Amino acid sequence: MTAVISSKGPPRLGFLGVGWIGRHRMQAILATGAAEAAAICDPSPEMAAEAQKLAPGAKLVDSLEEMLSLGLDGVVIATPSAMHAAQSIQALTQGAAVFCQKPLGRTATEVRAVVAAARAADRLLEVDLSYRFTEGMRRIREAIRAGELGSPYAIDLVFHNAYGPDKPWFRDPALSGGGCVMDLGVHLVDLALWALDFPRVARVSGSLFAGGEPLAGRTDRVEDYAVATIELETGAVVRLACSWNLHAGCDAVIAADFHGTSGGAALRNVNGSFYDFTAERFHGTSRETLAVPPDEWGGRAAAGWALRLAGGTRFDPVAEQLVTVSEVLDRIYGRQDPLIPRATAEAIAAPA
Repeated sequence: MTAVISSKGPPRLGFLGVGWIGRHRMQAILATGAAEAAAICDPSPEMAAEAQKLAPGAKLVDSLEEMLSLGLDGVVIATPSAMHAAQSIQALTQGAAVFCQKPLGRTATEVRAVVAAARAADRLLEVDLSYRFTEGMRRIREAIRAGELGSPYAIDLVFHNAYGPDKPWFRDPALSGGGCVMDLGVHLVDLALWALDFPRVARVSGSLFAGGEPLAGRTDRVEDYAVATIELETGAVVRLACSWNLHAGCDAVIAADFHGTSGGAALRNVNGSFYDFTAERFHGTSRETLAVPPDEWGGRAAAGWALRLAGGTRFDPVAEQLVTVSEVLDRIYGRQDPLIPRATAEAIAAPA
């Protein structure tokens, strides 16, 4: 990618949280040449030192407050989920654009507040919903938009992770906001709605399990298996299943199947891989290959955000889609989180 940098120079960024995924996104951003790393913050001195190898001139700081005091143009956030909303709002209200790991918030209320803060500050806000950026999903979306599948009426989505997260906070409802739905299902919901150009959602239902037992409204545990049905106002039905630690016979099972009146298409992982995907289009019993590995898609969302920031993009109303996805997740969880007036969301986002 080649960036067009403004006369004042490339945007200066802070990287908040530089574990594996934070460093990977940092590397992808710096590789564009669109922005420079001005500050790094992580509670682990070892992680911070590893990140500084990518940007020797970046300053190591102890807090987001210290980072923002440097007058940065943007902040890349890769911290635990419970911190995302508050840290994003803090950065946005101080004039920094934000690229955040998913989920942006644990509930739709938190996500609305972040989007309201971005709108009020007129700053670019994006979330690392990276599966959108696979070549396979891009080609499938193009096929749907071109009418090659006819009218899509059924979408089947699967994401089973045979391992599950290795950090305890993922399994604490107060810190994570939820289990495998919050971790993996967010990608599935976003993929389906994005591919279909975000039609309105009519009804949502979900069933959650922990250790093979229905959660049945319990709030002291998070789910490790979930199934959900999302009915769209177009009449299409989206079905999803996701899990941690499932006996799946491989590392991961990831698939997105789109069935239409004139054809079908599917994205599927290869041999249990988390990273390699094929995409095909179907017509009757015939099939056409749309995409195959290798495909270096993991850092594309971060790189694209940096390029847009360097090009002067400010608040993008597309960020409202983040609210729609979070509302669907709330409904899968059975959370009563009705829409709140924009003024209320802005008040939540306002600094103290």
